[in-house]
Amino acid sequence: MKKTPAPPFSGYQKIVVAMLAFLQFAVILDFMIMSPLGALIMPDLHISPAQFGLVVSAYAFSAGLSGLLTAGFADRYDRKKLLLFFYSGFIIGTVWCGLAPTYESLLAARIFTGLFGGVIGSIVLAISTDLFPPQMRGRVMGLIQTAFAASQVLGIPVGIYLSNQWNWHVPFIAMAAFGLAGGLVVAWKMQPVNAHLGKPQEHSAFMHLFHTVTEKRYLLAFAITALLTTGGFMLMPFSSAYIVNNMGIDLHHLPTVYLITGVCTIFIGPMIGRAADAFGKFRVFLFGTGLSIAMVLIYTHLGRVPLWMLVVVNTMMFVGIFSRMIPFQALSSTVPVQTQRGSYNAISASIQQLAGGLASVVSGHIVTQGADGRLQHFDTVGYVVVGTSLVAGALLWRLNRNLAAPAAPVAPAAI
Repeated sequence: MKKTPAPPFSGYQKIVVAMLAFLQFAVILDFMIMSPLGALIMPDLHISPAQFGLVVSAYAFSAGLSGLLTAGFADRYDRKKLLLFFYSGFIIGTVWCGLAPTYESLLAARIFTGLFGGVIGSIVLAISTDLFPPQMRGRVMGLIQTAFAASQVLGIPVGIYLSNQWNWHVPFIAMAAFGLAGGLVVAWKMQPVNAHLGKPQEHSAFMHLFHTVTEKRYLLAFAITALLTTGGFMLMPFSSAYIVNNMGIDLHHLPTVYLITGVCTIFIGPMIGRAADAFGKFRVFLFGTGLSIAMVLIYTHLGRVPLWMLVVVNTMMFVGIFSRMIPFQALSSTVPVQTQRGSYNAISASIQQLAGGLASVVSGHIVTQGADGRLQHFDTVGYVVVGTSLVAGALLWRLNRNLAAPAAPVAPAAI
């Protein structure tokens, strides 16, 4: 298929993409760091896999609740101001995590952090949708989601190193300091994002929320979001314990695994975004679904393997995940009208977090730890992920077909 020429980014658009990618980096790292630190947190706080799963899901559940509470107001303010408000709370919560001395305190800190951090991703998506046309969004999502890989390359290895040198509290304090510096740059450089305020708005926040959650095309996209989220939240919380206890990889070699995987995906992410713009977002998504299914099945059945084999499998699995995530987000950005982008993305983030929290709890009850420390029934988690991937693919085929038809205009009611 012939490639379609893509318009270049302007100077300001490049700055915006860099800032949005940084914010995604900070938020994703806050979640991602819990997985490799799990091998240290569980024995230090004397908690079970089920309890650790609750710590992970507590963030998700509070983030989901926050998304629902803010959805009705998400399109009523300058998106930059809204972003900085929630990002400030997120930084405070991260500091609290670093100071938490007990399981109960850490659980409370994760709940607080989720209330603020869970909304940031949706605001980032709303801003990127406002500032970039559809034919550029594959590249934008590819670059923003590269933050996921950067969190592995930079954040996770450094986090593990700091925890090995001192303790698991130190990475959270370091993240908060680094995140604060980035937030100040965003406050200084980003221009107001308020074009949506010049269009008719519903007077009632409740009705704005109601009209968003009852739109049929939105509901289909929300269902796909929930299914795609399941995989990450079921596999990642226990990945470090699985690698160390089941595969026999030494804890000090974990940074190598995440470093190499992250370096590869940093280069692959933007390539996937460009491919989605040039060859079709749904086609790239189908490729990613097939690859991720194959690699999840291999990953969850690995026994004791050499380090190089784990790196290859882990890298290929993340290529598959990125090849689903990036084109889906680009497709999803075309679903809502401009005056509902904030509420749509907030609800989508809320559903993502709630589904992820439920998946983490379910995974914590499926996975058990034997007397020798090995995780059991991890292969069952893989089968569940495969099933959700297949259903998500079928639903996205239907959504993609619906998007080809013109959407009926959504007129806000004056209430």
